[in-house]
Amino acid sequence: MQTELNLDDVFAALADSTRRSILSRLADGPASVNEIAAPFEISQPAVSRHLRVLERAGLIERDIDKQRRPARLKAENMAAAVDWLAE
Repeated sequence: MQTELNLDDVFAALADSTRRSILSRLADGPASVNEIAAPFEISQPAVSRHLRVLERAGLIERDIDKQRRPARLKAENMAAAVDWLAE
């Protein structure tokens, strides 16, 4: 678990429109790579790479559910970035 949010990583992750779209999808609830990749014209491995960037930035978490690793939004870290912008 990340104890301190690195805003450089957060804003670097948010700089990509595909990653922002993935976060919008995850705001509706947890999803697998297949579920996230469906509306995009990119491969599942590319989605996995985007998820790794978002996870390193602390914006999502990946759970282990049998053979799936659903991703879910870490809303508290998104809120911390918004709070920083509001300062």
